[in-house]
Amino acid sequence: MFRRSRPPRGQHFLHDRRILQRIASSLPLRPGALVVEIGAGEGALTEFLLAAGARVTAIEIEPALAQHLRERFEGADGIEILEADVLNIDFATLIAERSSEPALVAGNLPYYITSPILRKVFDASVLVEQAVFLMQHEVAKRVTARKNSRDYGFLSVLCCLYSEPKLLFGVAAGAFRPPPRVSSAVVGMTMRRDRPADPDLVEFLKKCFAQPRKKLLNNLSGRYDRAVLGQFEQSQQRAQQLDLEDLREFRAQLEQAARKG
Repeated sequence: MFRRSRPPRGQHFLHDRRILQRIASSLPLRPGALVVEIGAGEGALTEFLLAAGARVTAIEIEPALAQHLRERFEGADGIEILEADVLNIDFATLIAERSSEPALVAGNLPYYITSPILRKVFDASVLVEQAVFLMQHEVAKRVTARKNSRDYGFLSVLCCLYSEPKLLFGVAAGAFRPPPRVSSAVVGMTMRRDRPADPDLVEFLKKCFAQPRKKLLNNLSGRYDRAVLGQFEQSQQRAQQLDLEDLREFRAQLEQAARKG
């Protein structure tokens, strides 16, 4: 087992094998399927993914941990270790070079870069079938929140735009080594195929939630004329009161009204 006096980069390693099995089982694993594992760490989850017959591309930024993974899985079939920063990886290229089918994604996401990692995965969503992530419980609540809840925000609608997020189960601090001071949760995401994500819609949603306490009339006044915004009752609401489809419809109405002048 890999040991250090302190966790590199503040990692908390999941060691509860029952939880590891539940995470692996949350993916539709099948022999030969490609799984991109983000932050493989000591390889605890990697072991379960390989046992299911999947091909695993394990990404690990910490050199000592990457070397540990090479040693632990030396001679094993279906394993590739990438010593790299996940935020510098083009997921679409990585997957396209390794599989003719959409890939699966798994990982224990650090709190401070959870959103950027999700954006990286979403940018390649057409090449991703499903993902399962372990994350801080507070972030998991934001990812899966619905309108009119305190946790609902831009991250919530972004995740709904690209996927169908679902909070699968919680994970107690004692399942980690060393135990974190916060609780964690596992979130599953099935990528959407029903409607392509529009980059301009993403920017619209970002502006809607720019200042959550303000009405949409104020948040969107730099993008649309206030007279146009004033034609719609949604402009008097806050973004938290509207779900993704409400906001999508509101944008379509605004675009149509703006074209009419």
